[in-house]
Amino acid sequence: MWKTLKQIGSVGIVTEPPPLASDELRVREHLQAQILATLGRALCIRQVDAGSCNGCELEINALNNAFYNIEGLGIRFVASPRHADLLLVTGPVSRHMEVALKRTYDATPDPKLVVAVGDCGATGGIFGCSYASAGAVANVIPVNVAVPGCPPSPNRILAGILTAITPATPPRL
Repeated sequence: MWKTLKQIGSVGIVTEPPPLASDELRVREHLQAQILATLGRALCIRQVDAGSCNGCELEINALNNAFYNIEGLGIRFVASPRHADLLLVTGPVSRHMEVALKRTYDATPDPKLVVAVGDCGATGGIFGCSYASAGAVANVIPVNVAVPGCPPSPNRILAGILTAITPATPPRL
C-alpha cells in the first residue's frame, strides 16, 4: 500500500478533465419549471386500482425508487383524491369498483387529469366488458391519456403522466 501511495504522491492523480455542463441535460429543472407553470405547485397523483392484477402497481411503485426518483421531478403520490391533480387508474373497472371510481373522480378538484395505465385500463384488456367488468376506464370516467402495455414500464408510465400535464402543441402545417 505504501508503494501505491508513494507513486500517487510522486506522479499525482491522473484523470481526464470533467465534461462541461450542458443545458440540454437539465431535464429535472425543465420538468419542475413546466409543472410549476402548469399547476403552480407540485403535481399530486392519486393512484386507483380498479380491479387490476397488480402488475401495473409494481411498475408504478418502481417510480418511487432511487433509479426513477419521480419525487425529485416534483411529482408525488397522495392518499386522498381531494389533494390530487391527477388520477392514475389501473385495471379493467370491475363492477364493484365502478361507483368507487366515480366517487373518487368526483372528489378530485377541478381541473383534474386521468391517466389509464396498462392494456386493461386503456382498452379493458382480455377482460373487456362483461357481467363482472365495465371494461376500460374511459367507459366509466373521462380519460386524458392511456398508457398501453401489460404492464407498461415505469418509463412509459412516467411518459404518460408527463404527456397528460404537457399542453398539446398544434400540428405544423
